[in-house]
Amino acid sequence: MKEVYEFLKKCGTYYLATDEGGQPRVRPFGTIDLFEDKLWIQTGKCKKVADQLKANPKIEICAMDGNRWLRVSAEAALDERIEPQEHMLAAYPELQAMYKPGDGNTEVYYLKNATAVFSSFGSEPETITF
Repeated sequence: MKEVYEFLKKCGTYYLATDEGGQPRVRPFGTIDLFEDKLWIQTGKCKKVADQLKANPKIEICAMDGNRWLRVSAEAALDERIEPQEHMLAAYPELQAMYKPGDGNTEVYYLKNATAVFSSFGSEPETITF
């Protein structure tokens, strides 16, 4: 899991895919956090992605660093506690102008039942589950 975290941090931007009534939706994301031995993402409750995650928590993440790419399939589990919100926003101080722990808008999700596959041309895929 730490390898997945470090790869996503290095990439800076990754792409999150959700489902909206059978239509895939993909958007760039940039928040990734490691807290309580779980991998976390963050969004705003007022965004469509939050509604999509609640309706169908199955997601995919894709990122590429130029040489390798990563695909993560997981379930996004909402955690409404303040502590993971605080940890996430401490890691991304630039978001603190828009989000505050406990503001009723900040949502953090940890990834569960995750399978991460690192791939590159000329190498066998490496699979990690967490």
